[in-house]
Amino acid sequence: MTVRILQYGATGQVARELLRQAPGHDVQLKALSRAEADLADPEAAARHVRVEKPDLVILAAAYTAVDQAESEPGLAHEINGEAPAAIAKACAEVGAALVHFSTDYVFDGRKGAPYREDDAAGPLSVYGASKLSGERMALAACARTTILRTSWVVSAHGKNFVKTMLRLAREGQPLRVVDDQFGRPTAAADLAGFVLAQAARLAAAPAGAPAFGVFHFANAGETTWRGFAQGALEIALGGAAPRVDPIATAERPSPAERPLRGTLDTGKLEAVFDVSPRPWREPLAEILAELTNEAPVA
Repeated sequence: MTVRILQYGATGQVARELLRQAPGHDVQLKALSRAEADLADPEAAARHVRVEKPDLVILAAAYTAVDQAESEPGLAHEINGEAPAAIAKACAEVGAALVHFSTDYVFDGRKGAPYREDDAAGPLSVYGASKLSGERMALAACARTTILRTSWVVSAHGKNFVKTMLRLAREGQPLRVVDDQFGRPTAAADLAGFVLAQAARLAAAPAGAPAFGVFHFANAGETTWRGFAQGALEIALGGAAPRVDPIATAERPSPAERPLRGTLDTGKLEAVFDVSPRPWREPLAEILAELTNEAPVA
């Protein structure tokens, strides 16, 4: 059975990968742009679910300006909290399942070990708090909701950390990158591929099924932002990769506080869905090959 998917978001990294990979799956995907469904107007956005009556809704749009959210808390909570709640309520009304993406920023990073789904949340920023609010309200409004927390998303599309590092390296600029924040990079392509591969299961599963609830998805392997940068430059430039000097988070203050170790444990996802996210260097090589039109580096 072809799964009818309504997707919020068309230009973000994961949204674009969902659109790109959808033709390879037995799905019929309709993506809504911000102009068509502005999450700053939650009730208007949710009306699309009631009109389309899809089998599955994927919420791949959000307020993602982490630092700017500190000065726009109302807007961040409207988009990241109230909109998922309204969309989830509409999903429950029409019998659709919901996939909603969240973040490692719901944690304070002080645990000292990777975070499991049942660990206590403690966001340090408005952005993290708004995403946590969206998680909780979506789960409360629709029992057939799957929350996918992820971290350090990267792709060949749009603006992201890896593309910034490559640009600075090619410009010959000195590279100084934070080396005391730990996490797991995530390829947007791998996250999108996982969701599409599970679309039929999610669309058919009843409330209470193991596939619903909170899960963590990130590529395997913990690193720092400096380690991530160095890995990307080594894959892209080989022996010509420039040095990346380490700095502490305190040396680069920002309006929003980040968790120092928001590393996500993906054990629950692996057990429930029988998948094992691959090491982050593998999809990173594919992303860099796409950016440079070369074959992936082994």
